[in-house]
Amino acid sequence: MIGFAVLAALLTLVILALLLRPLVRTDSDQRLGSASELSIAVLREQLGELDAQRRAGLLDSTVFAEEQAELERRALEDGSASGQGRAATGARRTTLAAVVGFGIPVLAIGLYLWLGSPGAIEARSSAIAEEEHAASQEQIQGMIDKLVARLQASPDDGEGWRMLARSYSVLGRHVDAAKAYARATALLPPNAGLLADHADALAMAGDGKFAGEPEKLVARALKLDPRHPKALALSGTAAFDKGDYRAAIKDWKTLLALVPPDTPAARSVADSIAEAERKLGEGSAARTSATKQGGAPASVSGTVTLAPELAGRLPADAILFVFAKNTDGSRMPLAMTRIEAAKFPLRFTLDDTMSMTPNARLSSANRVIVGARISRGGDAIAKPGDIEGHSMPVAVNASGVAVRIDSVVK
Repeated sequence: MIGFAVLAALLTLVILALLLRPLVRTDSDQRLGSASELSIAVLREQLGELDAQRRAGLLDSTVFAEEQAELERRALEDGSASGQGRAATGARRTTLAAVVGFGIPVLAIGLYLWLGSPGAIEARSSAIAEEEHAASQEQIQGMIDKLVARLQASPDDGEGWRMLARSYSVLGRHVDAAKAYARATALLPPNAGLLADHADALAMAGDGKFAGEPEKLVARALKLDPRHPKALALSGTAAFDKGDYRAAIKDWKTLLALVPPDTPAARSVADSIAEAERKLGEGSAARTSATKQGGAPASVSGTVTLAPELAGRLPADAILFVFAKNTDGSRMPLAMTRIEAAKFPLRFTLDDTMSMTPNARLSSANRVIVGARISRGGDAIAKPGDIEGHSMPVAVNASGVAVRIDSVVK
């Protein structure tokens, strides 16, 4: 019964708030209210996100204080702008509000004492909560739409674009977030946190891949602040994805020193370091195994050239993948390496340390075909528009292998 009474009181207050709001607000209040509601809603989301990162140890106290002060400053500015437009309510509205505010609770209590059924109301309250949640989502989206309209009128508001980008990220709209961060990055002074957020959004929009622009943004962030926690975390992830486990370990160990010990964040970073060290150990084991079997790791080396007619299709940030496959038609490469395709010709060497799995290495084959592919998006899997080429079958341990990139992937 006590629980129901509390629920009834809360529901009554909610209903009163909805009924009294148009009575006690002036027209100017109603016009200006929605302009500040978005700032409040987004501020809550962003402060919650910042606090979670601080508790997890991903933000030190200085960075947290700076970010919190900036968010609160903007919220105060928006609130001040809204407050300047308010007018006093009229006597008739005040009187009517008082009657409604007093009369409805009395009437509700009387009806309940006469016809009350707490069980029925409690069952209904669950449905009401679900409806209010759906309405809240629609309201948030509506307020974001208003922010978009405001930015269309004031496209040079860098902080507005940053707020919009964070809002999109909270909603999981990573493509839209990346676009908004691009506008914010172009308008605001260089900032490690902004660059790291931009890189994260771009990577999330690209299925979690950091190759290309996200990696460049992370590098810029670390140049501004070599100890920025999020930038270090992303840099380590980018290195790990490339198979550069030493670089990943270096970044993550630097990050671990910044994270408070015995926290979920510290344990997560430590687990990542352990995984990178395990991967690095597997590479060392492969070298040792190959050396024991044949005195030196099995390898293939040579040169990759680019057909002149395809030079115009070379992206500015082109990534070259060189790989060797067994001549038996197996799809899994026996070895692969990733190179920045800045200038051709390029020298390459593939060996057992670059194997994809412990059971499929160069040393397990007699003859291989070497391929080279330039990826437009930094993805090792061939996609239409990539350019590639292959060698003739060659013996394992061959040198001077020629690979000419001369075809476009359909």
